[in-house]
Amino acid sequence: MKDLTQQTCIPCSGNSPRLSSVEIASLTPQIPEWQVVEDDGELHLQRIYRFRNFTNALSFTLFVGAIAEEAGHHPVLLTEWGKVTVTWWTHAIGGLHQNDFIMAAKTDFIALNLQKMAEEFPLPSNVGLSFADLPSKRNPSVN
Repeated sequence: MKDLTQQTCIPCSGNSPRLSSVEIASLTPQIPEWQVVEDDGELHLQRIYRFRNFTNALSFTLFVGAIAEEAGHHPVLLTEWGKVTVTWWTHAIGGLHQNDFIMAAKTDFIALNLQKMAEEFPLPSNVGLSFADLPSKRNPSVN
């Protein structure tokens, strides 16, 4: 079987079948740190990643967001100081699809390689944004 990180997500519609329990059981060993959880009757993949600080958690979140955008498949990301909770499932089918396992494996790859990736694509230490830069009724000229 081809490594999940080397696979590409395929377009999915409401007609696409959800993975069976047998298929889920065959894929979960490839992402052993992930939990299959049920939320509102739908199965999701969920994992909590821990980091030394908020900057590392935010950097991880941005890298996951970048691969999600590239794949056209987006997780729920909860970024907190020192941790990020990632939840994958396929909204269109209300459950799990192989795409979710592919993206979970790619998320693990990012976590394992975050330091190297952050060195190659660093976050600016000061993005230069302040509340004064945001549009408001008092400062409508800011775009």
